[in-house]
Amino acid sequence: MTIDEYIQLYGPRLYGLCLTLCRSEPEAEDLYQETWLRVVEQFHRYDPAREFEPWLTRICVNLYRNLLRRLVRSPIRQSFFSTEEKEALLNSAASPPVPAREDYAELHSAIARLPEKLRVAVILFYFRDMDIHSAASILGVAPGTMKSRLNRARARLKEALPDETDLSL
Repeated sequence: MTIDEYIQLYGPRLYGLCLTLCRSEPEAEDLYQETWLRVVEQFHRYDPAREFEPWLTRICVNLYRNLLRRLVRSPIRQSFFSTEEKEALLNSAASPPVPAREDYAELHSAIARLPEKLRVAVILFYFRDMDIHSAASILGVAPGTMKSRLNRARARLKEALPDETDLSL
């Protein structure tokens, strides 16, 4: 397959992941383009015997993590005086968009407040329908670590959403 064929086949799902990871469409579009640029640069490393989508997703998630690291080290971010202000900046730059339907707005807002490691685990497992092993591989962690992150995320979401009777993520 050519790069164009991969873009045509996997582009919509990748863009959906970018929208889920980023807060705004412009940020998602930047991440989407950066991901494809990295794919083109690193295509010689891709093993065609393996599935393409997990490789693509790993590149996207790693670029997103790098973006968050740059935000943390940013001189602008360092100028904030309180931890709350710093966390608000990170959450505003890294929260998933709130869906148009109000039914899930509170859930998406609670997910947006999760620490980055837990939030990305939830996004990959629940929003991208990945199994434990695939998501763990993309994040570069053991399957047990992935399970632990999902359990901690569920516990925090249950605390954040006490009125929910059926929180079957």
